Amino acid sequence: MDETQSMDLKPKYGRVVLKLSGEGFGPAGKSGISLDETLSIARQAKRIVESGVDLAIVVGGGNILRGRQFSAGGQIIKEATADYMGMLGTVLNGLALQDALETLDCQTRLMTAIRMETVAEPYIRRRAIRHLEKKRIVILAGGTGNPFVTTDTAAALRARELGANILLKATRVDGVFSEDPEVNPHAVRYEKLTHAQVIRDNLRVMDTAAVDLCKSAKLPILVFNFQRPGNIERAIAGHPIGTYVGDS
Repeated sequence: MDETQSMDLKPKYGRVVLKLSGEGFGPAGKSGISLDETLSIARQAKRIVESGVDLAIVVGGGNILRGRQFSAGGQIIKEATADYMGMLGTVLNGLALQDALETLDCQTRLMTAIRMETVAEPYIRRRAIRHLEKKRIVILAGGTGNPFVTTDTAAALRARELGANILLKATRVDGVFSEDPEVNPHAVRYEKLTHAQVIRDNLRVMDTAAVDLCKSAKLPILVFNFQRPGNIERAIAGHPIGTYVGDS
């Protein structure tokens, strides 16, 4: 029996935005898309929606390409161009996740901030909300459609636009630490922080613009390790995992 089946996973939140980094779609330390990793995400997403939760997923593209990897290119590839290339990488992940979900008989809509109607719908807030109300999983790709803006900020923006109850930041570590736990194994994990503390102490949660967007809306953030089986469901059920960022 799956460990999650023996736990009380009644959802605490009715509508969530889940931010998945591009690395979640590929093997650790490698580029490309892993079908096994993508299908694992899809299975959890299906169980979440079947529990009655409205789910939107903002996908990153770091497993395909990171805009900053071209920063040394100078005038060869400009920073804005590199960022657009990174945004297109998120669409590849979005397409893979959409097909994985649909093989599990989930209704999905892939929406992008960069118009490409041949493969995805343009992101329109009211339309996205309507899809959520119909219990379709909304996959959001292309960031905000603008260079110099991270997918973390895109996730915070979409969470506010779509009326989410919480923003879930899925990572490869167990939350927010005093130092990088991969460098210092004695780093301390924070169980709870306020938005103000994160900004003041420059903690590695999300970029400052994203945290500030959540702070002004009193929107909580949960940073957790999605690689532990069932952790996405535990996060939505309000189990004490990861690091909770909020005022209550």
